[in-house]
Amino acid sequence: MHTDTERCVRAVQSKDARFDGWFFTAVLTTRIYCRPSCPVVPPKVENMTFYPSAAACQQAGFRACKRCRPDTTPGSPEWNARADTVARAMRLIRDGVVDREGVPGLAARLGYSARQIERQLLAELGAGPLALARAQRAQTARLLIETTPLPMAEVAFAAGFSSIRTFNDTVREVFALAPTELRARAARGIARQTPGAITLRLPFRAPLTPDNLFGHLAATGVPGVEEWRDGSFRRTLSLPYGHGIAELTPQPEHIGCVLHLTDLRDLTIAISRCRWMLDLDADPVAVDDRLRTDPLLAPLVDKAPGRRVPRTVDAAEFAVRAVLGQQVSTAAARTHAARLVVAHGQAVDDPAGGLTHLFPTPARLAEIDPETLALPRSRRTTLTTLVAALADGTLKLGIDSDWDLARAQLMELPGFGPWTVEAIAMRALGDPDAFLPTDLGMRRAAQNLGLPSTPAALTARAAAWRPWRSYAVQYLWATEAHAINHLPA
Repeated sequence: MHTDTERCVRAVQSKDARFDGWFFTAVLTTRIYCRPSCPVVPPKVENMTFYPSAAACQQAGFRACKRCRPDTTPGSPEWNARADTVARAMRLIRDGVVDREGVPGLAARLGYSARQIERQLLAELGAGPLALARAQRAQTARLLIETTPLPMAEVAFAAGFSSIRTFNDTVREVFALAPTELRARAARGIARQTPGAITLRLPFRAPLTPDNLFGHLAATGVPGVEEWRDGSFRRTLSLPYGHGIAELTPQPEHIGCVLHLTDLRDLTIAISRCRWMLDLDADPVAVDDRLRTDPLLAPLVDKAPGRRVPRTVDAAEFAVRAVLGQQVSTAAARTHAARLVVAHGQAVDDPAGGLTHLFPTPARLAEIDPETLALPRSRRTTLTTLVAALADGTLKLGIDSDWDLARAQLMELPGFGPWTVEAIAMRALGDPDAFLPTDLGMRRAAQNLGLPSTPAALTARAAAWRPWRSYAVQYLWATEAHAINHLPA
C-alpha cells in the first residue's frame, strides 16, 4: 500500500487507525516516522514519504515518534493472509527465528538461499531480515525497559542484542532517547508491575468481538494447560529457552497481557504467539466488508463485527487435539487431551496455582505404547501415525507452513479427512480461507439462515466470501447457543 501515495495521504490526514501497521509515514523535515493515526498535526504532503515497515524507516535514518509510538502498532495483516515466501519469512522473523538461527536458518526453513530471501524482503519491505529482526529487538528492549525494573545489561541480552554497546546505540538511534531516559519516562508503569511478571498491552485493529474468540479457547481448553479464571484466559507456553504462562484479558481498546517467563529471551516469541493465537493482526474492516456482500451474512456481521479466528500457540499440539476431537463431543476431547497431559506432559509451576503442565511434545507422544491409549483402534492408528510424522520431521506444521502442501501431506495420513485437515489449516496454520462445509454446526447454521446446507452447494455459495471463509465460519458458528460462542461467566 505504501506505493499508493494518494491513498496514504488521505489516511494520514484523516488519522485513520485502520491503516496502522499497513504503512508508516516518514517526515523529511523532522526525520521522524509515525503511524497513520498519529494525533499530531499532519505534515505537509510534500514532506511525507511512505515505507512498508518500521525497519525500512529506521534503515533510512528516521526515528520513532514519541507521541504515537509507531513501533507498537499491530502487525501488517498481509503476513497472516498470504502464504508466499515473503509472508512466511515475516511470520518467522516475528517468531524470533533470525535471532536464534540467523539468516541462514531462516533461509533453510523456507527452502531458499540467504541471498534470495534478502532480495525478496528488500524488494517488498525495503529492509532485509537483519534489519527487520533489529527493529523487533528494539521493540522488545523498549517493552523490557518500560515494564520491568531489570538492569539494563539484562534487558540488552534478553532482547537479543549481542552487546550492551549495540543495545545502547540501537535504542538511541530508534527512539532518540537513551535507555535510562526511556525508563524514566515510564517510571510509574514499572511501579505497578506484579513481581516476576511482565505486564503489557497487545494492540489490535478495531472492531473486535471477543465472545467467540475467548469463548472458544475457554470452552475447549485442556485442563492443566489452559483455564479461564477471573475474566482472563490463561495457558502454558513451551518456548525455545524455557516455558511460560500467559494471562490474556479482553479490554475495550486492547488485550491485557501478563507473562511469566523462565527466560526473558523468550519475550518476543511469547508475545508473537499470543498475538497469533488471538488473531490480533487481522484487518476486520476488510474481512467484514467482503462478508457483508452476502445479504444473508450481513446481519450477522452487523450484529457483532470484528470476529476473529481462535488459533493456537503450537500447530503440532492442535493437530494432536484435532485427532482426539474426531467424532466426539468437546467435553470428551478435553478429557482425552487431559489424560495425555497428565501422563506425558512436562510439569510446571504456576504462581496462581491453576496450571500444571505443558502439552506433551510429538517426540514424547511418539514413545507411547498405543495400547495404553483409551481410544478406538482406528483413532490410535491416526494419532500414532501423526505424532511419528511430526517427531521425525516428515510432517512440519507451523506458522511458516505452505498451506496447500500441508493440506496434501495431512490428507495422506490415515484417518485424516477434509474436516480435520481444514480445522488444522484454519486454527493451527492460520489460513484465513479454510472452510468446513461438512461441519455439523456449519450445516445447521446455514440451514437456519436460508443458505445451502449440503457441502457442495454451501462451498459454491461460499466462493463469494473468499479469501475470508475462515471468518465466515466464525459468524455461522456464532448463531448457535454453544459455550464456544460466549465469554464464560
